Amino acid sequence: MDLRLAAYAVCVEGGRVLLALSVKPDGAKTWTLPGGKVEHAEDPFDAVIREVAEETGLDAVVERLLGVDSRVVPAAERRVPGRPELQNVGVFYQVRVTGGWLRPEPNGDTAESAWTPIPDVARLGRSSLVDVGLSLARTTPATGHVAPVPVGGLIRH
Repeated sequence: MDLRLAAYAVCVEGGRVLLALSVKPDGAKTWTLPGGKVEHAEDPFDAVIREVAEETGLDAVVERLLGVDSRVVPAAERRVPGRPELQNVGVFYQVRVTGGWLRPEPNGDTAESAWTPIPDVARLGRSSLVDVGLSLARTTPATGHVAPVPVGGLIRH
């Protein structure tokens, strides 16, 4: 089993959420939260701020920890055939934008970032991480844990 530790930013302002359009080498496009892999010896707190800046061009500060989500992506559902199942451990933070300008990620996987009205999210092809992050932001569970989000239709791993 592969293991991935990642940090994700949930930034909600004025009824909109900040999303990033990820484009994979095979051309697959998925809306997701800004965020990604925590580098070796990096604190997830620092990683989420770095990822927001890299992917969106925006400066942000962490306001609070929302929670942690752990899910297993079966080998058959991995984007790269032949890989073992993946356990993704995501640390979700509520962040606030403090400056910068929206732009695509230079030489990266993020083709576009956008402030998206929350009611419009349900119509987007999106990562399950978006639903997890919005649920954490909406409910702020004391345990920092939400029920698993089913994958299918417009929702992907």
